[in-house]
Amino acid sequence: MKKVQTFFDKDTWTLTYVVYDLETKDAIVIDPVLNYEPNGSTYWYDAVEEVLSFISKEGLHLHYSIDTHAHADHITGTEEIKNRLPHVQSVIGKSITIVQDVFKGVFHLADLKTDASQFDVLLEDGQTLQAGSITMKAIHTPGHTPTCTSYLIDDMVFTGDALFMPDFGTGRCDFPKGSASDLYTSVHEKLYQLPDTTRVFVGHDYQPGGRKLQWETTIGDSKKNNIHLKASTSKEEFITFRQERDKTLSAPRLLLPSIQVNINAGKHPSKESNGMMYLKMPFRKK
Repeated sequence: MKKVQTFFDKDTWTLTYVVYDLETKDAIVIDPVLNYEPNGSTYWYDAVEEVLSFISKEGLHLHYSIDTHAHADHITGTEEIKNRLPHVQSVIGKSITIVQDVFKGVFHLADLKTDASQFDVLLEDGQTLQAGSITMKAIHTPGHTPTCTSYLIDDMVFTGDALFMPDFGTGRCDFPKGSASDLYTSVHEKLYQLPDTTRVFVGHDYQPGGRKLQWETTIGDSKKNNIHLKASTSKEEFITFRQERDKTLSAPRLLLPSIQVNINAGKHPSKESNGMMYLKMPFRKK
C-alpha cells in the first residue's frame, strides 16, 4: 500500500511529498526545499531535516529525490539529501538541458555544463522509473517551463507547477521558453485524459482568500472547477487569459538565486579563495 506524507514550506508555499510503500518501506521524495533567506543570502536545512527525520522515523529506504522542474521560487533540497544519503539519486525531466542553455546565457555561467550531467536520472515522456516496489511514470507537461514533468504513481499524479488546486488554476507561462499553448496541451490533452478519479497532488498552495492549506484534488474536480482551465475551456481562451494575466505578475521573490542553483541540480557554487560562495545577480536598467 502506497502512502503520501506532505510537508509545507510556508516561506515559499511549496509542497514536498514523500511517497512510500508501507510494506516494503521503499520511498521517493518529490520537490524538496532548501531554506533560503534572500536579504542576507543565507541558507539552512530545516525543511530537509523535517523530511529526513520522517524517513528515518518510518524506517524508509529512499531511492530518489525528484524535482518536477527547475524551480524559480525555491532552491531544491535534493543536493543536501544526496549529501546525507549518498545512495539517493537525483531525477528530473530530460528537457532540463533547454533551461540550462537559456540561463547559462542569462547569468553568463561560463563553466555550467548544459548536458544535464549534473543529474543522475533524466526521464523522457512516458518513461517509467522503478524505486523498489514503487513504479513511477513520467508525463512531460511543459508550458510553465520546458522541463516540467508530472509523475504518475498508481492512482496519484504529482503535477508540480502545471496544475494547482482548482481555486488557484495553473502555473504561469512567462518564463523564458514558457508557453501557454504548451501548458494547455499538457493539462488538457495529457493530465485531463487520466481517469477522473486520479488524485492530483499540487506543487504549491497559495491559500487564496486565506483558506486552509490544501494539496490534493482530483482530475475530475479540476476538469469541472479549475478557474483557469476546465475541460470545456478552449485553447484560444486559455492562451489569451494566461498571457494577459502573466503580464500582471511580478517575478518570484527567489527567482535569481533559485534558477542558477537548480539548473545545476542544487549544487552550490564553488568556494572562492576567501572561502565564500557567491551567486550572480544581473544589474540592469528597468
